[in-house]
Formats: sequence, structure tokens, C-alpha cells
Amino acid sequence: MEQVPVGMTDGLPRPVYLDHQATTPVDPRVVDAMLPYLTSEFGNPSSSHVYGRAAAEAVGRARAQVAALIGARPEEVVFTSSGTESNQLALAGTAYARRAAGSGDHVVTSVIDHPATLAACAQLEQDGFRVTRLPVGTDGLVDPDDVARAAVPGTVLVSVMHASNEIGTVQPLPDIARAVRGRGIALHTDAAQSLATVVTDVTTLGVDLLSVVGHKMYAPKGVGALYVRAGTPGPAPRLVGGGQERGLRAGTENVPGIVALGAAAELALKERESDAARIRGLRDLLLGLLIEGIPGLRLNGSREHRLAGNLSLTLPATGAAALAAAVPEVAFSAGAACHTGASAPSPVLTAIGLSAAQASRTVRLGLGRYTGEDDVRTAARALVRGARGAAAVTPG
Repeated sequence: MEQVPVGMTDGLPRPVYLDHQATTPVDPRVVDAMLPYLTSEFGNPSSSHVYGRAAAEAVGRARAQVAALIGARPEEVVFTSSGTESNQLALAGTAYARRAAGSGDHVVTSVIDHPATLAACAQLEQDGFRVTRLPVGTDGLVDPDDVARAAVPGTVLVSVMHASNEIGTVQPLPDIARAVRGRGIALHTDAAQSLATVVTDVTTLGVDLLSVVGHKMYAPKGVGALYVRAGTPGPAPRLVGGGQERGLRAGTENVPGIVALGAAAELALKERESDAARIRGLRDLLLGLLIEGIPGLRLNGSREHRLAGNLSLTLPATGAAALAAAVPEVAFSAGAACHTGASAPSPVLTAIGLSAAQASRTVRLGLGRYTGEDDVRTAARALVRGARGAAAVTPG
């Protein structure tokens, strides 16, 4: 496939896009689905007239599409504005509801979870909750036995990210679910990175709450969803006002964004396995070319339990920032997009055993639906050339 982001930047061809863990381009089919709801179908879903009914029906269809993608029922899907909001509703909403019910005040997560999860846990700590942050192995995997040991009396919630946005590791959630099953503990996962290429079924995973993010699966930014298993107590709403989303999330629905999320979910359900196979092949081609051209290159995270399009690579002698400056014809990340501007080493990379110096030499390459073989070969040539050149001027 040709890449969606085409055209010119400052008079030059746009770079090869290898940052799909940061965001995905919006699929043109998703754009087509949402356009009417930015123009003629502008009604408020809460209105009872024909315009409102049309909007409400569109939201209902999208809810069913998202539910089908994750093996849920439509009434178990709550629309939100983002993955951060979905995580906040899942974590804080569940923790406060269960503490109020006298169930406990202890939350378990991992040291490599997304900043949205870790920040929510830090807020809970400030309000008197106890939080356990589990370590991971050098492959970035959480040990389910560690989860079982951490889940003490008074534990109300375990939250482990399905797939890491930095190192691509896919966690053994079914095993983690078995570790807490039958103990009255809710299990949440942030599945933002998974849904475009990983078969993600809530029953198979054994989760009670699951966060969905539009802009990681070829829908626009500014829309997400939270799966809440039927019968799961709580969560208490974090945004109050109107009665939208069954009282769990007040605010007039973002109908165009929700329609787009539904369309993207339907496409993912049909195409993610073929997408994953093609992307995985291109990822392995890129890795092979880079290993051949940059001796001493290190792959971070599990090779087997990994997102199809993710490569986290530590360069032997080149700073990530220096490489990015040397290779403007490739768009990639020197770390997670959510950490841009941070001077400290990524806690995910240090958690798997990298030194601060190694973390500063680590890049993330993310392939996606519109990455082609020509893109991979062009990027590999540029990165190898840049790594060799930048290494010559990188201190130390």
C-alpha cells in the first residue's frame, strides 16, 4: 500500500513515517464514514427530533462495531475523549467506587505501564490508596506469579497494559487474569496499542475493563472508549453532568469521532490479521537490514511476544537525538511520544535493564497499515547511513 501521509514539507518529499505507536494516519475509509457527521448529520444524540435520532443511531452503530472488535456487548462500551480518559475512568472510577463500598484501597500496576495509568495511580496514592508497581523481566514481561503475590486482601484493582507503546511487549493477560480470578479484584488493561494488529477478545483475556484509543487504530485523535464488563461494580463517573453514556461519562457525544472509531473498529476486525502478517514481515525485513548495517544493534523487549510493527532498538554508538537530526527523511521516535521533551531516561527502558546511556541511544520504529517495502528499504538505508555518520560525532 502507498502511505497516506504524502505531499511536501518545506519543499521536500515528506519522510517515511515509522512512528505508528505515537499515532496512526486516519484511514481514508474512516474519513468517508465520519464526513457526513461533520456536515449534514450534525444533530445532538440527546435530541428527540430527526436530527438527534440520526446521530443517536450512528452512535449506536459505532458502539456495536467497537463491541464486535473486542468480543463484547454494545451496552458494555462507554465512549470517552481519549485513552487517558478511559484509563482515568477505569482506575480512579473503580478504585473510589470500591473503597466507598468497603472493598479495599490497594491497586496493582506495572512499572512499564503507560504514563496515563501511572499518573492516575500517583493521584490515588495522594488520596490515601496503596499502589504496588510490579517489576518486569529484561524482556518487558510481567510475571503473573508476581501479580498473584501482590494481590493481597484489600486489593481492588489490577491494571496491566496489554502492549507496551515503547518496547512493543504483549503481556500474558490470560495468565494474569487467572492469578486474580475469583478474588473480587477488577482487572483493567490499556489496549491502545493492540487493537490494530492483535486479536483482542475480552473473554479470552479475562479482563473486566479495557481501554480503546482511536488514533492508534487509524481513527482520529480525540476519541476513545472503555469496555466495562456487565456486572462489574462501578466505576464511579469522573465527569458528571448530563446522563450520557449511561451516566458513566457526561458530555455531548463526539458523534463524528465516535462514528470514525466505529468504522476503524470494523476495518480492524476484518483486516487486522492480514495487516499483522504483512507488517510483521516488513518489520523483520527492516530489523535484518539494520542488524546487517549497524553491528552491535540491540533489540529491546520480547521477540516472540511483540507487536507486529514495533522495533525498540539500542544503537551501539549513536545518540537517538543525533540520529533523528541526521536522518530527516525518516520520521521515528527517540522515545515514547508522550515523553517528548523529557530529559530523564525512559522508565520503561531502565526497567528492562538499560543504563541511562543506553536509553539515550534507543530509538523506536513503528510500522503500520500503509508502510510498504520501498519505505522499509529507503528507511533502512537512511538509518544505517545516519548511524554511521552520527556515531563519528557522538561524544563518548
